[in-house]
Amino acid sequence: MKPSPPAPVILFDGVCNLCSGTVKFVFRRDAGRLFYFAPLQSAAGRRLLDSHGLSDHELESMVLIEDGGAYRKSTAALRIAKKLHRGWPLLYAFIIIPRPIRDAVYDFIGRNRYRWFGRKEVCWLPQGELLQRFLPDEETAGQSPGKE
Repeated sequence: MKPSPPAPVILFDGVCNLCSGTVKFVFRRDAGRLFYFAPLQSAAGRRLLDSHGLSDHELESMVLIEDGGAYRKSTAALRIAKKLHRGWPLLYAFIIIPRPIRDAVYDFIGRNRYRWFGRKEVCWLPQGELLQRFLPDEETAGQSPGKE
């Protein structure tokens, strides 16, 4: 059985402005404080990718590690929306659209994200309370995050 954190973890491209903006967006709407985060480029992110048989070339996609599984692209985004507060869970209805169609839209945005939103030279580092929701990147990175 693959090691899996008890809480959902969102892996994202740490140099992408759209991706770091998405992390902030999710954090503000995560009323239950369910989600943890890690850049795909971090040691913690690479360990989680490896533990789920994904390569570190997954930088084109957000990855959601949840319930022992790894979800990518539009499926990850919709599963995340489903757990946010207010009207965001309604977006999960789009799961009925066949995944190849959903992922084609996701891939189009992904291919253009740096051009449209820009990128950082180095991985984005969170501040304040958001920092507490990030997986550590030291020797303890392989340990599971706990619930607050």
